[in-house]
Amino acid sequence: MTTELNGSQKISMSSIRQYLILATLTFTTMLYTMTVMIANVALPKIQGTFAATQDQIALIITFNIVATAVVTPASGWLASRFSRRNLLIYCVSGFIISSTLCGASQNLEQLIIFRILQGGFGAPLVPISMAMVLDIFDKSEHGTVSAIFGMGVVFGPIIGPTVGGFLSEELGWRWVFFLLVPFGVMVLLAIIAIIDDRSQSQSLKLDWTGLISLCVGIGALQLMLDRGQRLDWFSSYEIITELIIAVVALYIFVAHIFTTNNPFINFNLFLNKNYLLGLIIMFLFGTILWTPLIIYPPMMQKLQGYPEDITGLFLALRGLGTLCGSTLLVFINKKFDPRFILSIGFLLQGIAGIYMASFDINLSAFDLAWANTLAGFGVGFVWVPLTLITFSTLNKVYLNEGNAFWHLIRNIGSSISISITIALIIRSTAINYEDLSHFISIFGDSSSIITLRGAHLPVSTKELVELSSEINRQSRMIGYINAFHLYYWIAFAIIPVIMLVRLPTDQKSG
Repeated sequence: MTTELNGSQKISMSSIRQYLILATLTFTTMLYTMTVMIANVALPKIQGTFAATQDQIALIITFNIVATAVVTPASGWLASRFSRRNLLIYCVSGFIISSTLCGASQNLEQLIIFRILQGGFGAPLVPISMAMVLDIFDKSEHGTVSAIFGMGVVFGPIIGPTVGGFLSEELGWRWVFFLLVPFGVMVLLAIIAIIDDRSQSQSLKLDWTGLISLCVGIGALQLMLDRGQRLDWFSSYEIITELIIAVVALYIFVAHIFTTNNPFINFNLFLNKNYLLGLIIMFLFGTILWTPLIIYPPMMQKLQGYPEDITGLFLALRGLGTLCGSTLLVFINKKFDPRFILSIGFLLQGIAGIYMASFDINLSAFDLAWANTLAGFGVGFVWVPLTLITFSTLNKVYLNEGNAFWHLIRNIGSSISISITIALIIRSTAINYEDLSHFISIFGDSSSIITLRGAHLPVSTKELVELSSEINRQSRMIGYINAFHLYYWIAFAIIPVIMLVRLPTDQKSG
């Protein structure tokens, strides 16, 4: 079989070697997805170690994603400049070192810095791996190999929380990061042994104005969203300053695309209708991708009292659901229209979100398990058809650039969504605490909850503290429920966008 790499180099490749490369790149992708997922299960314990607030500890996740987002668009240039093989080797090596430093962090600031490095080194792994997979296989095989490649996205969320939760419970949260080191070494050895794409292009120039303005814009926007709730939003000069910087930087980025001869993101990408719709869908998908995984650990550990290892198992159920969905997709992706499969995926996530929004403070383990599994099953129906929709009509010349920007959009959606979700939970908790407190009267009037339930009035400081803690617990649960409402509304809102996609005849159901 003859295929094209980097748009120019043609090589002959046996099927066995093709699938060895596919397996290596799938394993590489799994390493990255473990990174995002593996820290979630240990967040409450890390929060306790560094005495951090909920919005501060969320920076461990959001800054990692932001670092991934700002480096991702440069992946195509980096691959052309250093070759795909060398880039993967450099990135995996840096990833191993930064993961070790994360585990050795002595304060929250160090951990955030090393997580930024971890996200930056991990950023090119997925888009470059995906571009290579689409390059070495014919378009007729893209559905099947994308489903296999998607297993890397699936197994990371299964292995990460399961093993990470156990290690966090038994040995401490630092081992959550140390766990990534042996996996990284195995991936590095596999890349050195299997990947041989050494093609380089010195002629490809990087648009530094576009890159820097994009980085500054995304960074300022994320910082504003992360610190907004703590600083009371626009009553703070810092938040106003960050908003102005974000608007100006993103304006420069957009204006530069239209006015330069060699833009950071080629404007021709956005003239392709399917690619543009794929970006919109991917952005919205990014906003709901991590929501349950951000909410479940604190909800289970702080409100329900679950240990880290059990929480990890519940998070792994989502990955198991995704695995089942992806496996089923291998057999049915050629029989149904990708738009239909994609719509079913978001419909299932929306249904799971509706059920999550009906949770109460006494929810059972079964409720937690099946709702998260169903959401994961829906995610398993997304990656392959969304890939086909986005790239079905895109010129192969733009494959590296298009892949990088596609993943950038997903990461931006995820980081913004996490910040908004945390802010929504914190704000809802405060508002509901105040509202619920009105029903607790020390005077025992006829409208008070205490009087109606026949409970005795608190007479000591200890009892008042316990009562306040219970009100806060109930208020926080309402905050989580509000976040789940937002989750399912976004999932349902994506389906009408899918209906606007028009596929080539050979991409429709067979």
